[in-house]
Amino acid sequence: MVNNFEFFCPTRIVFGKDAETGVGKLIREYGASQVLIVYGGKSAVRSGLLDRVKSSLDTEGIDYTELAGVVPNPHLEKVYEGIRIGKATGTDFLLAIGGGSAIDTAKAIGYGLAEPDRDVWELFKHTRKPAVCLPVGCIVTIAAAGSETSKSCVITNKKTGEKRSCNSASACPKFALMNPVLTQTLPDYQTQSGCTDIMMHTMERYFTNGAKMELTDAIAEGLLKTVMKNARILHEDPDNYDARAEVMWAGSLSHNGLTGCGNSGDDFVSHKLEHELGGMFDVTHGAGLAAIWGSWARYVCKSCLPRFVRYATHVMGITAKASDEETALAGISATEDFFRSIGMPVTLSELGISPTDEEIEKMAESITDAYGENIGSARKLSTEDFISIYQSAR
Repeated sequence: MVNNFEFFCPTRIVFGKDAETGVGKLIREYGASQVLIVYGGKSAVRSGLLDRVKSSLDTEGIDYTELAGVVPNPHLEKVYEGIRIGKATGTDFLLAIGGGSAIDTAKAIGYGLAEPDRDVWELFKHTRKPAVCLPVGCIVTIAAAGSETSKSCVITNKKTGEKRSCNSASACPKFALMNPVLTQTLPDYQTQSGCTDIMMHTMERYFTNGAKMELTDAIAEGLLKTVMKNARILHEDPDNYDARAEVMWAGSLSHNGLTGCGNSGDDFVSHKLEHELGGMFDVTHGAGLAAIWGSWARYVCKSCLPRFVRYATHVMGITAKASDEETALAGISATEDFFRSIGMPVTLSELGISPTDEEIEKMAESITDAYGENIGSARKLSTEDFISIYQSAR
C-alpha cells in the first residue's frame, strides 16, 4: 500500500540561459538590504559571474559583503567565519554562488545567524533541532548536490574529522537561479562526480523495503536513465548545452523529495559511509559514493531483492537471469561498469585511498555514534556491517 506523504518544495526556480542576470531584483523582492555572498573563489571571479552579481546588486541599491574560499566538503570554520561577518554587517540574506558546498555553507551560516547565541555545530551533532534559518538564495554553477531545492545541509568539522548533516525545511532556498552554461567550465571529473551524486540521491530513496508507488518508481527510473545517458554525452562533449540542462534539472529533482513520495522512507547508508570517507580523507563526494556503492549493494541486495531485480531490468537493461539474485548482481555490476565508463572509481583503491583496519573501525563506530545501531531500509545495518562493507570496498 502506498504510504501517506507530504511533499514540500518551496524553492522558486529560474532556469535557462542568463537566469542569473536578474538576481538583484529577485533579492529585492524578499526585502533584503544586506547580503552576504558566499562562494568558492577562482571560478566565480575568473568567469566574471561574481562581478555580474555585484553589479546587479548595486543597481538595486543592495549592500553586500563577500565570503570567499568555500571548499569541497565545506568546513565548519568557514561557517563560523561567515557568522562573524554576518553579525558585524547585519546580514539579512545569504546568496550562495556555486554548488552544494557553497549552498550548504550559506545554509549553515543562516542557521547560525538566526540563533546567534547558540553554537551552530549543535545542529549537526543533533543535540538540538533547528528552529529558523535566515533566507538563502543561490546561483547554481555545479549540478550535483541538489542542495538548491532541498532541506539538507552537510558540513565537515576538520578538528574532529566529522562530516554531518542537518535537515530542516527552514533552510530550503528561497530561489535557485540555474543556467546550464555556468557548468560548462567544470572539469570532467567534477561533472561526472556530480552525475554520480545525482544518481545516488535517487537510489537512496529507491532501494528501500516496504510500500512503493508506481509513479514515483517511474520518475526515479526515468531520472536515473536520463542522467546516465547525458553523463556519457558530457564525457565526450562537455559543451553540450542540452545535456548540461538535463543533468542540472535532474540534480534538483533528485534531492527535493520527489523520488521518494509514497515509498517507505529512504536508506542513505551509502551517504553515511561516504561522509566518513569525506571527513577522514577529504575525497570528492560523488567519487566516494561510486567507490562504496557496489560493496554496499552486494551486502544488502538479498534483503531487498525485488528492488534490485527491478532496478537491474528497468534501469540497467539486464535480461532476467536464472535466479533473481543473479539478475540483481548483474545490475550492480552493470552500474559499476557505467561508473568506470565515465571515469569514476568503484573501489577505495581506485579512489586513491587505503584506509587501515583501525581507520575503518573508527569510521564505522563514528556512523553508529552519530546515527545509532540498525540504520537503513534496504537492510538494517550496524557497526560490524559497516566494517564489512568498507573492507570489501578496498
